[in-house]
Amino acid sequence: MYLSGLVLAGRRVLVAGGGRVAARRVPALLEAGAVVHLVAPELAPELAALAATDRLAWSQRAVRESDCDGVWLVLALTDEPEANAMLAAAAESQRIFCVRADAAEGGTAWTPATGRVGDLHLGVVSGSGPRTAARARDVAVWSLTGDPDVDAPAGWVTLVGGGPGDPALLTDGGRRAVRAADVVLYDRLAPLAVLAEAPPGAELVDVGKVPRGRHTPQEAINDLLVQHAQAGRRVVRLKGGDSFVFGRGGEEAQACTAAGVPVRVVPGVSSAVAAPALAGIPVTHRTLSQGFTVVSGHVPPGDPRSDVDWVAHARSRTTLVILMGVANLDTICRTLQEAGLAPDTPVAVVTDAGSPQMRVLRARLADIAAVSAAAGVEPPAVTVIGEVAALNLL
Repeated sequence: MYLSGLVLAGRRVLVAGGGRVAARRVPALLEAGAVVHLVAPELAPELAALAATDRLAWSQRAVRESDCDGVWLVLALTDEPEANAMLAAAAESQRIFCVRADAAEGGTAWTPATGRVGDLHLGVVSGSGPRTAARARDVAVWSLTGDPDVDAPAGWVTLVGGGPGDPALLTDGGRRAVRAADVVLYDRLAPLAVLAEAPPGAELVDVGKVPRGRHTPQEAINDLLVQHAQAGRRVVRLKGGDSFVFGRGGEEAQACTAAGVPVRVVPGVSSAVAAPALAGIPVTHRTLSQGFTVVSGHVPPGDPRSDVDWVAHARSRTTLVILMGVANLDTICRTLQEAGLAPDTPVAVVTDAGSPQMRVLRARLADIAAVSAAAGVEPPAVTVIGEVAALNLL
């Protein structure tokens, strides 16, 4: 085999199949900038979430030979050997490299076990199968990091904060935990590309919560963590941001300890500071703000369930960072103005921070809700209110 790296940015890639294997491969393709055409009658939840955000094109049907036309790479990942063989033959006839998940020797390319150490990307292929390649990858990563003893023992739960979404912003400790996991429970805001680095036999469980959509109850997530750990597995709970900043990691830790399951925590980069930073906005600045407050905006001001003191925040003269506030942004902004915050206070809304789709909208406090609505802003988004929001330091 001749080892090579593929530059896929801006190039079409066909992915046939919408199951577990595709769910592991597609995020890495998107991270590489590939233009992904996914063909499958049904999609795994995480792939459906990507398709819903227009990050890939999905044809909801069985694969055809003509799907190979004009692509640079084919990934035949269906559960039907005949369909995979058909794609491999069609790709061969057009001199297109093809990866077959069901029979590596039946394709013309293999997907390596991948790893990352800083800016260094590692890929290992093995004629002995994916498990051998994954073990060799782990040895190589460990030799470079010099830290081979950080893996949680069996029967533990590791809460991993995945950062704002860019896999490069996941900590080394979080990445190593995923590589050692028997089970990974993840949500839609986690850096999904890192799932490709989980061991070949790891069980990947989507427990995401989509606003006004599919929802996995927190109690069910807690139960899954406990059940898998009590079965002697290495369990990773991977989520976006930091597990203890509106990530409900505290509830998960409590549920595990109450059941006698030991817990480790790998902190993550919270979107509360990462999203503004990626937009060139410091949440504190010596001449503008001597502090910042992070609040959840998922409950509107005036709602009996809200315990946020919006009046105090309006008078604090420090930066206010709002997470999960898209739906209630208009009410929040009006409440802050009624409490005395100037209508011309700078505001920035950062959407999809850490991803190629990141956008930054800026306006006055009096106008930002209308500007956001006109731009079609949807979660995930972080709102920054205060004088620092007028800065753009990048």
